[in-house]
Amino acid sequence: MKLGRETGSVVNHLMSGGIAPEVGMGATVLHWTDRTAGTIIKVTPKTFTMQADNAVRTDENGMSEVQSYQYTPDPNGRLFVFRLTKRGWRCKGLGVCIGERRQYHDYSF
Repeated sequence: MKLGRETGSVVNHLMSGGIAPEVGMGATVLHWTDRTAGTIIKVTPKTFTMQADNAVRTDENGMSEVQSYQYTPDPNGRLFVFRLTKRGWRCKGLGVCIGERRQYHDYSF
């Protein structure tokens, strides 16, 4: 992801490198500054589908940058279909971090 063009977060930019997706593996959609955690549910040679997990805050830090979550599968969660492009895995311009679940909400926006 290009910092300042595809993401406004240095952390999201650094997370956007990747490994090969596998069914059952965790993944994180990288929005402008927020992140959505999920599970990879389908893989083809040129695409993979990630379904958003239930992410429940486990800290008591309020509107803070320090956030921790507990994740459980959500069979009704939002689906993200990523396609392999020249710039890596993309879903409507969004990047992804494969192999990690890291929900994050930026309260400054």
